[in-house]
Amino acid sequence: MSEAGREQRLDRFLAAHRESGWPVTIQRRVVFEAIRDRRDHPTAEQVYRAVSRGLPQISRMTVRRILSGFVSLGLVARTCHPGSAARFDAKTCRHHHLVCLDCGAIIDVEDPRLDRIPWPRVDACEFTIQDSRVEFLGRCARCRQKARAHPRKPGARRASASSNSA
Repeated sequence: MSEAGREQRLDRFLAAHRESGWPVTIQRRVVFEAIRDRRDHPTAEQVYRAVSRGLPQISRMTVRRILSGFVSLGLVARTCHPGSAARFDAKTCRHHHLVCLDCGAIIDVEDPRLDRIPWPRVDACEFTIQDSRVEFLGRCARCRQKARAHPRKPGARRASASSNSA
């Protein structure tokens, strides 16, 4: 991200706090700076680990609360899919995701055709759609390469599945 882009996001961060009446604390600023330039959609734990290196007194719960606050201010988006921890995305403009079924990596996809997918009629369900995002599920290049290097035997169960049954 360019320096101008960083400054623009910082201005947005400050404006959102001003408008909400929330104080700009050192903890909020450090968490924001830790997530602002990331493209890997980190979990709260990953953000905590990055922040705690420079601010060792910060707690995991504080980082989680700050991230939740950022979501409510529109500074980050929360994204999650079944079987995975919630992840946070500093890119709040409309975009879609590729989700790796093996490692959980999330990769941004921007394609205007996806923005034009018509929404279904849901009046009968008494539901109001406010937004939509498209997620494509598959395997990232790293996991495909790993699978080719170490093919599983037919009928073999994943290590995580077998450890859960013990």
